[in-house]
Order: sequence, then C-alpha cells, then structure tokens
Amino acid sequence: MSQSINPIAAKAVIDERTGRRAAARREGPGRGTRIASWLVFAFGLSYFVIPLVATLEFSLRAKPFGIAYQRVLADPSFLGSLVYSFAIGILTIVGSLAIMVPTAYWVRLRLPHLRPVVEFLTLTPFVIPPVVMVFGLLRSYGGAPFYLTNTDIGASALLVAAYIVLSFPYMYRAVDVGLRSIDIRSLTEAAQSLGAGWPRIILQVILPNLRVALLSGAFLTMAIVIGEYTIASFLFRPAFGPYLSHLGQNRAYEPAAVSLISFGLTWLALGVIGFIGRGSRTRVQIAGAR
Repeated sequence: MSQSINPIAAKAVIDERTGRRAAARREGPGRGTRIASWLVFAFGLSYFVIPLVATLEFSLRAKPFGIAYQRVLADPSFLGSLVYSFAIGILTIVGSLAIMVPTAYWVRLRLPHLRPVVEFLTLTPFVIPPVVMVFGLLRSYGGAPFYLTNTDIGASALLVAAYIVLSFPYMYRAVDVGLRSIDIRSLTEAAQSLGAGWPRIILQVILPNLRVALLSGAFLTMAIVIGEYTIASFLFRPAFGPYLSHLGQNRAYEPAAVSLISFGLTWLALGVIGFIGRGSRTRVQIAGAR
C-alpha cells in the first residue's frame, strides 16, 4: 500500500536544501580552492610577464640608455611597414567580413545541413602551409594573362587575398558564435515583414547584433596580418613581418624593442575593441509575448 507524501513536509525539505545551497554560495569557495586559484593565476601571470620583463631588460642593455627604442622610432621603415600592414589588415578584415557574414548567415538560416562542409572548408588554411599557398599564387598569377606580381597594386592584392584565406578559420567561427547568440530567424522575418531586402537585413539588422563577435574576428585577423612573414616575404611586400625579420639579422637590441612596441600596440587595439564593444551589450531581440 503506497504511502502518501505530505506536501508541507516536502516543501520544508526543499526549502532547507535551498537554504543550505544559498549559504554555501554566500560562504564562497573553501580555503584550498582559493589557494589553488591564486596559484594558477600567479603561474599564468608569470608565464606571460617574465618573458616580457626579460625582453625589456635585454632591449635596455644598449648604451646609451634607451637608444634601441630611439633608433627604431627614428627608422622610417618601421613606421612605413607598420602602416602598410595595418592598411592590408583593414582590407583583409573588410574582405573577410564580406565573405563570411553572408555565408554564415545563410548557412544557419536556410542551409544548416551544409554547416559541416563550410566548417571543413574554413579549416583548410590549417592544412595548407602558407609557403605552399604563396607558391601557388606566384605560379597562377605571376605570369600570363595576369602578371599581378609585376606591379605593387597587383602584389598587394594577392597579399590581401591570401590573408583573407588565412583568416577564414577565425572569422567564420567568430561570426558563427555571434549568430548563435541571437534569434536570426525572428529578426529576418520581422525585417521582411517591414519590407527590408536581403542587403538591408544583413547591414542594418544582423551586423549591429554581431558587433562584439565581428570585433573579435577582426582583432584575430589583424594579429595574423601583423605577424605573418612567409607570404609577404615571397611577394616582396614591405610588411611588418619581413621588416622585423630583416632587423633581427642586422641588429641585436632593436628587434627586442620592436617586439615590445608591437606588443603594446596589440594591447592598445584590445583596449579599443573592449571600449567599442561596451555599447553592444543591448542587442536587438524580437520575441513574442510571455
């Protein structure tokens, strides 16, 4: 014969367990957990800070004090290569977004069965080495009928195209994660009901909701462009990567100074991305009444 459950007693047991959990949350983690967390934090901090401090110490050995940084900042090739790489990076980001955003949007909206295929295609830059890619570009576009490598504009266009391919794994996943966090189907249907076409939907509805994801992909793409050496070297482009390599072959302390300066610029870009992304927490969401 089954026994009936007293609802008042059951509620009391549930309330007691809930109170214990709330008290445990208020007390926070135990002492051992806090110590382990601080140890992990200290290890990670030292892993990143110690090489930077050692690089700074080595770059300051040049006499007189700080002469390595003065020479780097006075070198016109430093600023020229950095500006060229940033310009190529911006073109790469624009081209990559123009390809990846509509592709990821359409795959998630209408062709979800093709998502594994698209993911595999975007991972091919991890399989094909950059040296193989650049020799393919030189062989395909260095002669008739294109002769792109014979002009600065043509060689720079090949460099941008190669960097767009290299950015596919990072940009596609950043865009895909951003699309996963919003209800693109409801947004699309609402925009279509108001008479918006596909270009307007992507530019004025989807892109504003993907600001943080796009900034993350753009930062990764810019980091790739700034530090890439192989493709820019074989195409004889005045990029930052070949400049840093050439500087390391002829100078002792200046490469360390350039590395720290580029690291500082990278963190500055991170700060700009974080500042711009602060205003994107409020996204456009469309949902029915609850």
